[in-house]
Amino acid sequence: MNEGWFKNDYLILFSETEIAEASKNYCIAQLLPSYAIIGLLGWDDFLLRDQSGTTYSIPAVPIDKEYLKEYELPNSNSLKQDDRFRGKIKWHVKPLIFGGNPNDEQNLTWVTHEQHTQLVMWWNNQYRALGQ
Repeated sequence: MNEGWFKNDYLILFSETEIAEASKNYCIAQLLPSYAIIGLLGWDDFLLRDQSGTTYSIPAVPIDKEYLKEYELPNSNSLKQDDRFRGKIKWHVKPLIFGGNPNDEQNLTWVTHEQHTQLVMWWNNQYRALGQ
């Protein structure tokens, strides 16, 4: 895993050996067949790669194909390390798609990668249960 700042965005990029496990943990194959998760962009979005090697960003909640946007992945060597955030992911307690306020300090917390996986899956299940 390589993480750090690229311009104004904090990126977490998975190594080739971590991609398959992360894709499995986030159920990417079921939600977006033929994509793999390669990292996180700015904590709120995933970075995905399709089978042709094109990279995309998509919100972690909801993981819905309509929100895919092409994203030019920077060279991982260009990331500026920041130990304050290593191993942490900023999480909106109430995701934005559900009306959470991104500027409300009460709506922000820091979670581990394992907690992030659980939260992403729980909120995506809620999104789908509502018929979105």
